[in-house]
Amino acid sequence: MRTFYLNNSAKHHVNEYTNEDGEHYSDLISYETRVASYNHDTNEISVYGWYRNTTQKHVNAFLEFYGFDKQTKKQMQ
Repeated sequence: MRTFYLNNSAKHHVNEYTNEDGEHYSDLISYETRVASYNHDTNEISVYGWYRNTTQKHVNAFLEFYGFDKQTKKQMQ
């Protein structure tokens, strides 16, 4: 597993890994909670929660890092 930090914040970081089925994923971790996941094989992002304004900024940084457009909370729902 590889870990890197968004906006230099240890509270918001990305864990990149391959699961036991061989699928390559990256998870956005916010305050120890997985809030989004990117599947490198299918080019799909899932967002699991929207907890704080700071988390919203990090979800959008995660989206942009993987080539997606920023989204509002309403667009995500």
